[in-house]
Amino acid sequence: MSLYDDAVLVLKGYEGQEELRQAYLDHLAVHPDGMWKACRDGHVTASALVVDPERGRVLLTLHRKLKMWLQMGGHCEPVDGTLRAAALREATEESGIGGLSLLPGGPVRLDRHRTPCAWHYDVQYAALATAGAVEAISDESLDLRWFAYDEVADVADGSVVRLLEATRARL
Repeated sequence: MSLYDDAVLVLKGYEGQEELRQAYLDHLAVHPDGMWKACRDGHVTASALVVDPERGRVLLTLHRKLKMWLQMGGHCEPVDGTLRAAALREATEESGIGGLSLLPGGPVRLDRHRTPCAWHYDVQYAALATAGAVEAISDESLDLRWFAYDEVADVADGSVVRLLEATRARL
């Protein structure tokens, strides 16, 4: 199965955000290349909010290009066989934390937003950090920092706050 086919199946199985979910599916139906950065009309991306539920905190990255505190995530790559794999790869690369595991049950949220390159149709997961996980900053970040749940609204935009709320509801 291709990454495109996986994305369609994941989105068809996603419950909630019906109008936005359908917009993702409509986009992919019109753009067979809609999984890749080269699709200038927009592309599906995968992200994961790294959480440490035992300590009640999340790891956010200060994105080098956007200068915003965000969850880990980005463009799908040819090595990604599934959206889950893309989200986990991005979370691992950007956090420097090995042994992350995605929260069961599929995506936590969808979030479509404009970026300098194109519209991003982001499929958002949550990744659980193991006890004692140590982060390491990547080239894509200006900073990497743990924030208590109640601090996130002070540093991040509404999309990250909504992702945290949905993640906490699922935990």
